[in-house]
Amino acid sequence: MTVLRLALSELKRMTGGLLPKLTILALIMVPLLYGAVYLYANWDPYGNLEQLKAAVVVEDQGATTKDGRQLHVGDQVAQTLMVGKKFDWVKVASAEQADDGVASGEYAFALKIPSDFSASLASPENFDSARQAILSVTTNDANNYLLTSIVDKVTTQVHESVAKEVGQRTADALLTGYGTIHTQLVKAADGAGQLASGAASFRDGAAQLHTGTGALSTGADTLLNGQTQLVAGANQLNNGAVQLSNGLGQLQSQTALLPADSQALSSGAAQVAAGNAALNSKVQSAVGSLDRLDSAAQGLLNDKAKPALDPLVQNGTMSAAQEQKVLDQLQALPASPALTDARTKLHIDAADVQKLADGSQAVSGGAAKLAGAAPTLTAAISEANGGARQLASGTATLAATQQTVFDGANQLAAGAKTLDEGAAGLDDGAKKLSDGATTLADSLAQGAGRVPNPNDAQKANAAKVISDPIAVNSLSQAQAANYGSGLAPFFLVLALWIGAFMLVQTMRPITQRALASNAPSWKIAVGGWLPFFVVSTLQAVAMYLVVYFGLGLDPTHPLLTLGLLLLASMAFTAIIQGVVALLGSVGKFVVLVLLVLQLVSSGGTFPWQTTPGPLHVVHQIMPMGHVVEGMRHLIYGADLAPLGAIVLGLIGYTLFGLLLSVIAVRKHKFWTLKTLLPEIAV
Repeated sequence: MTVLRLALSELKRMTGGLLPKLTILALIMVPLLYGAVYLYANWDPYGNLEQLKAAVVVEDQGATTKDGRQLHVGDQVAQTLMVGKKFDWVKVASAEQADDGVASGEYAFALKIPSDFSASLASPENFDSARQAILSVTTNDANNYLLTSIVDKVTTQVHESVAKEVGQRTADALLTGYGTIHTQLVKAADGAGQLASGAASFRDGAAQLHTGTGALSTGADTLLNGQTQLVAGANQLNNGAVQLSNGLGQLQSQTALLPADSQALSSGAAQVAAGNAALNSKVQSAVGSLDRLDSAAQGLLNDKAKPALDPLVQNGTMSAAQEQKVLDQLQALPASPALTDARTKLHIDAADVQKLADGSQAVSGGAAKLAGAAPTLTAAISEANGGARQLASGTATLAATQQTVFDGANQLAAGAKTLDEGAAGLDDGAKKLSDGATTLADSLAQGAGRVPNPNDAQKANAAKVISDPIAVNSLSQAQAANYGSGLAPFFLVLALWIGAFMLVQTMRPITQRALASNAPSWKIAVGGWLPFFVVSTLQAVAMYLVVYFGLGLDPTHPLLTLGLLLLASMAFTAIIQGVVALLGSVGKFVVLVLLVLQLVSSGGTFPWQTTPGPLHVVHQIMPMGHVVEGMRHLIYGADLAPLGAIVLGLIGYTLFGLLLSVIAVRKHKFWTLKTLLPEIAV
């Protein structure tokens, strides 16, 4: 039994009557109903948005710009929306009415323009009060979940258009300000030049001031040194004056009695002089008497003593008793040498007494003079003491004054030093000021040249660029024509899998007749798969023709697109037929699970890289994701390099499915009780 005969036998069985023929026709229509009808319903939804009612509320009260222009941007936005007819816009009176309409489903969404919309757009003219203008959008996912995404796109367009217009107006004002800044910078540069000239003069004056303060500081130091010496001398003078005053005071107190004492001295000296004179007279008289006594003694010795002594008694030189005593002694001591010695000594003493008398007389005269001069001396000492006290008081005042002057000189020196340091800093600052003023003048002149001073045409062009600085030059390597074309690769491939899955509901993966034959297992497996592939091919061709001619899908490579669909049908039917042949009713459930896994991992709507990590493995293993990628390259005109690997992969999946079918044939060649009476049949 050949492979073709096995396949034709199964096809003949399925087309033997009217109902089987209708069944085959229905199976062929399954992918068409799923893929083509779904694409038809979603072919260009964004082109039919004008059928959606949307409310717009304009509460904007307008604003006036600095140049006196009236802004009513809210009305302009509403007018633009209505003229554009992206939606079926309905202008309503209040925000409450719009919200109620969205809640009830009368409106798909509501756009509200607040009362300060224009004022906010004009606010950038005042940098301290600039604020954003707010657009409020009310949506309700109960109306449709995707409406939020659609409305976001619309509000983004409104935002961009309004922002561009307002940005251009603001940029124009900014550029006008640049012109004003340029003019003012030129004036500032001129003023800075004058400042630099004045700063140079100030620098020269500061240098002279520094020189003068240096000389002043040196002179103040010299003055301080001299004043220090002067204070020391004044203090010494004051100390000497105090000592002099104290000494004169003591001298005055000690000489206060000098006149009286000198007078008493003078009187005593006169008395002493008189007494000494009298003593001298008596001594001289005694010397004469002694001489006479000596002569008398000699006469007494010669028995003439008494006559000689009598005159002495008579003149009172001696008394009678003395005479008698002398006579007795003379009698007892006749002619003694001691008398001679006494007389000699008495003569000497008489001479001394004479000198004493003369000196006493001189002392008396000096004492008299001292007594006469003492009042004048004490008066002079008193006057000197008073003068010394005045001198001490004056020198104390002088010392205090000199200390004050010293303190002032010290402060003057410190101030002069501080002034010199300040003058030095001022000199440095003046130099820096001069240099800075020169730099400022140069910088302002350069800055004035760099600040733009555009004319009206330049301002208009620059404002346009500033308000919309980026122009996106999109270069699309491959682009879908519309929303339906974007979904087509995924839904066409998905429809083929669903169509193949529906075939196992009515077609037998392996016939019992083939299993009972002696044909090789691989022939039975291929013969069982070919009917699936033939019907799946009809499904793919029918679906492709309807989408191509009916919906207007225009692939860049139409024949290759159809060829890839046929290869996908080949692989899908081989896998599904092999799994069901091997596992029976359980295999149908496995095929359904594989459908779900590929549905979420193939990247039909969102990129497969955005799915959870475990699904990345499923994407790499299962065929649907790779076929979707190949369909995109063929429909949109992208690089065809990946197609080689995709084609080889589909051939591999086909061989894998046939391998499963061969294993199933070998397994089912041996009948068991479970084969005759399966636990479950679907």
